[in-house]
Formats: sequence, structure tokens, C-alpha cells
Amino acid sequence: MSALERADASVPKVAELLVVCAHPDDESFGLGGVLGAFVDQGTRVRVLCFTHGEASTLGEGVALGERRAAELAAAASALGVHGVHGATLHAYPDGHLAEVALEELVARIAEEAGDAELLLAFDVGGITAHPDHIRATEAALAFGTDRRLPVLGWALPEEVAAQLNAELGTNFVGRRPDELDLIVAVDRARQRTAIACHASQSTDNPVLWRRLELLGDAEHLRWLLPPPKARTT
Repeated sequence: MSALERADASVPKVAELLVVCAHPDDESFGLGGVLGAFVDQGTRVRVLCFTHGEASTLGEGVALGERRAAELAAAASALGVHGVHGATLHAYPDGHLAEVALEELVARIAEEAGDAELLLAFDVGGITAHPDHIRATEAALAFGTDRRLPVLGWALPEEVAAQLNAELGTNFVGRRPDELDLIVAVDRARQRTAIACHASQSTDNPVLWRRLELLGDAEHLRWLLPPPKARTT
């Protein structure tokens, strides 16, 4: 049975979740389906985003960072994210997050963590080896290690990554079935509404739409830092 046929798990049942990401749209394009599954089961979800995404080659313009900040606020509302503004957005330089001291990024997470029982981030390696994604996950893992909080990573199965790379010349890195801990059935409706809020990035983005098509109604997760009871001694 392939990974895509094993969408039989639920997301962990926690009262509060903190999503840690690098750019506006990461919470929707990548994590939106999973985030929606948490919201649907009553989890209080908050989002921390480190950059305004101003270096994107999509939707270019001198005010792109401001536009993407507004898009993030709208998408967070569509996803059911908790908070007055939907998400906490910092202004670290897009494309240079790896140059920011890890301790500083961890401090930003600490400011937002509240009573979070779980962190959600991109897989180690950032899915496409984007340095900002890698750094955001490094910060989540450092915070989780320090506070003894589990960290769940959004991942792609290897067959989906291979198909995208073959068709579109991308650089996705997938995971073998034995590396995937949870395969969750998701409702894409809320995610697609949130994606539409990021019009500057989603209007001309064939990679995004093909990835969602290949994934169908399943998302794939792996424990980057497992809950204490799941860790080996």
C-alpha cells in the first residue's frame, strides 16, 4: 500500500498549537491542510512568520512586503487562526534568515509560544532546501528542545516529490513511507480559500496546484522532535 493510500491518522489532540514558518503563504500553501485539521478538532492555532516574503520573484513590486503582510492576515483569518491579527509577522530579511542568530529567532518563538503544547513546521531540509525554511525549522527545533515541546514536521512522500521534480524541474525532497509517522486526511476547502488570499503568489504558481493535485486529500507528517513518551531512551 502506498503512502497516499494510508490517510488513516488524525492530527495530535492538543489544546494549543504554534505554527513556525519563514514566509507569508507557508502557512497556507504548505501547512494549510494540516492546520485546518487542527482547527476542526478544536485546537487553538497561532502562526509565527519570520519574514514579509519581499524577495519573492512572484508578484514583484516595491510594496510587495506590505502586500504579503495583508495577504497573510487575510489567510490566517480564513484558516481560523487565533489572534487579533491572525498571525505574528516579523520583518527579518527574506532570503537571509540563516544569517540571523538562532538564539534571536528562538527568542521570538518564546515570545509567542504561550501555552502551546506542540510546534508545527516544515520538514528538516525545508522541503526544497530553501535556506529560510531550513532556518525556521532549526529555530523551532531549538525551542522545542529547550522547552521539551514536541515538533511536528510537514513532509512530502518521495513519489510526489519525484513526480514534481520530473514534471516541473523542481527540487523537492521526499520521504520514504517508513519515514512518515502520520498520514492525515484533510479537507482542502479551507486551505484553498486561504491560498486565494495570497493572490500575489498563487495566481501564477503551477507547482503549487500540481502538488495539491498529486497529494489529493492526504497530508504527511513526521516527528522532528517526538512527544516524550514516543522517544527512545
